[in-house]
Amino acid sequence: MSAPAEKPRVVLEHPDFYVVHKPALWLTHRVRAGARAEVPDVLGFMIRETGEPSLAPPHRLDRETSGAQVLSRDTDAARRFFTLFKTHLVGKTYLAIVRGTPDWDRRTVDAPLGDLGLGGANRVLIRQAVVPDGRPAVTDFRVLERRAGHALIQAYPRSGRLHQIRAHLFHLGLPMVGDKIYGADPDAFLDFMETGQTPELTARLGLPRQALHAARIAFPWAGAQVVAEVDLPGDLRGYWDGLG
Repeated sequence: MSAPAEKPRVVLEHPDFYVVHKPALWLTHRVRAGARAEVPDVLGFMIRETGEPSLAPPHRLDRETSGAQVLSRDTDAARRFFTLFKTHLVGKTYLAIVRGTPDWDRRTVDAPLGDLGLGGANRVLIRQAVVPDGRPAVTDFRVLERRAGHALIQAYPRSGRLHQIRAHLFHLGLPMVGDKIYGADPDAFLDFMETGQTPELTARLGLPRQALHAARIAFPWAGAQVVAEVDLPGDLRGYWDGLG
């Protein structure tokens, strides 16, 4: 796998933190020693760029998700962010491109999420689903635009469950473009694990990554409300424009 061409860039610099645009196909941080060295990570990149070894991510974006990523600059800021996230005072707004055109403009999904479990049609261990004994999960959705059998959807998760937006969209019958686990192709994830991201797999999925972008993050800090926004990146904008 070749390294992604796009590099992280600072969207907002504050004495206590950075908000960085994490490109798709970058890890937030190195997951463990011995992890695939060819997969770059935002934390390592920013430490090298800034010379600040105390940088730390108070939250994480999936490797395939692009968008606003916070990095605290010292241990005091890291503790403050821990409290903000624990008390649900950080608001994150996402954009997603899905297959399907919902007949609603706004929808709140209040449906518990948990492990689906292997068996039946599911062959992916980490797959989440709406299950009766799951953990509470609430996501607000708004349709921004419909085009050629697709929709551009804004998602605001009010809880932070694993794969929450993707699993709730699948529950609504709106699989995300490029999604290997919750997309329209049930074999995509296992094929990816076996062969990597081949051109054939990309053609099946529509994109080489899930069409999910963290477009906005907002939180209180030192008596003010901090808001940072990151425009839809070129690959998702190009896919959406190509539908027109």
